[in-house]
Amino acid sequence: MDSSRRGSVTGRWNNSSTRILLGLVVGLLAGATLSGGASPTRELLLAISTPVGQLWLDALTMTVVPLVFSLLVTGVGSAASSAAAGSVATRAMLWFVVLLVAACALSATLTTLALAWVPVPAGGGSLRTAGAGAPVIAEAGAWFSGIIPANPVKAAAEMSMAPLVVFALFFGFAASRIDAPLRGSLTTFFEAVVATMLVIVRWVLLAGPVGVLALGFGVGVQMGLGAAGALAHYVLIVVAACLSITLAAYVLVALAGRISPLTFAKAALPVQAVALGTQSSLACLPAMITATGALRTSPGTSEVVLPLAVSIFRAASAAANIAVAIYLAHLHGVALSPATLCVGVMVAAAVSLAAVGLPAQVSFFATIGPVCLAMGVPLTALPVLLAVETVPDLFRTLGNVTTDLAVGRIVGQDRVAANVDEPEWPEVAPPKKARRRRICRRSRPRQPRDQWAWPYRRIPHRSDRPRRADPGAAPREAG
Repeated sequence: MDSSRRGSVTGRWNNSSTRILLGLVVGLLAGATLSGGASPTRELLLAISTPVGQLWLDALTMTVVPLVFSLLVTGVGSAASSAAAGSVATRAMLWFVVLLVAACALSATLTTLALAWVPVPAGGGSLRTAGAGAPVIAEAGAWFSGIIPANPVKAAAEMSMAPLVVFALFFGFAASRIDAPLRGSLTTFFEAVVATMLVIVRWVLLAGPVGVLALGFGVGVQMGLGAAGALAHYVLIVVAACLSITLAAYVLVALAGRISPLTFAKAALPVQAVALGTQSSLACLPAMITATGALRTSPGTSEVVLPLAVSIFRAASAAANIAVAIYLAHLHGVALSPATLCVGVMVAAAVSLAAVGLPAQVSFFATIGPVCLAMGVPLTALPVLLAVETVPDLFRTLGNVTTDLAVGRIVGQDRVAANVDEPEWPEVAPPKKARRRRICRRSRPRQPRDQWAWPYRRIPHRSDRPRRADPGAAPREAG
């Protein structure tokens, strides 16, 4: 998952991911070795590994409800404060909400179509823990009647995530309207709850290699090495969902951002290279701010929108979360109605917007778990999928930074048009109308006005010349 939260994926988390992946490989190989036939050793190891894996999964699941509720309350308060900071932040938040819902809806549609075209492999059912049955999903009418929890405590105890998310959103918005001292105390309390839950999750993840090894052993016993094909199929489905959001960002920036997709691609290419190398949106922030010049975005707007987007806007991650939930539903044989998909889309968008500051492995459970629970999908196979999350995480980050740049261009384009400094030209008096002069074909001195014949000028003729005196003529008399 995109590791832009509370520090990038440092060496400790990378080592933990490697150990978990190694535990999965060892468990699958050991289970595949003993999958040939029944033996006392196999039965003994299954009797040990099954409860160990279930205990580790339950230890992770127990943190979901308090962590998600506290994240939603603090996330809604943070979003409300950011929106109140100015018009640019308000517009950015509106775009974040709309695009998160749209990305989740697009991912849900494409993932459903992809799994109908290329279904889960026949042996993929072994990825789920033995004995995990498909939950019963309420009808659409019953679900809508229970979307507002009459008893929030009961909804939390039953892990009814959709009513709990609705109550948390109401609670967070109401908390943002109370007096500042009370609001600060309430925010501090829920931030402390989040920090405490993160400590518990880190403790549980320290035992992650053992838990995943135990779960992988059960999968290997049931399926053998064929489980690798099912995991590869899962990786391809989630990567395809992330790439669809990345491509949709190019279409969005061409329509709403009014910029050529080729220009956007050239500006985004260095940022995408950093994203693939670091797997962190936060590490891409300097490159994203540098790319705003090529995108012709207002620098002042970019300095507000891009840090906000890196913190709370993760469209590709939200799309991947709903894709994982749909894949698990197909894996467990859970039928998903359109109403159930709508529930998953809304919960995935809300939880993604609120899950700020979580390390990658923690957010894998904190953001996908509520979506699965809201859609009635078991969580039993989720720890096994965590071991191969490294590859989809690359494309999550790639899609996140691309959509961040797209929103930065969309929000900042109008600011550029409004803030263009027009050159101030000096005021110059209009030139006087020049007198029109007649142009003659001949150049001659000006003649008296009485010799002009309007509208033509009198042209001298040779008859005007004085005649020579005739020597034989009589002289004229004067007068």
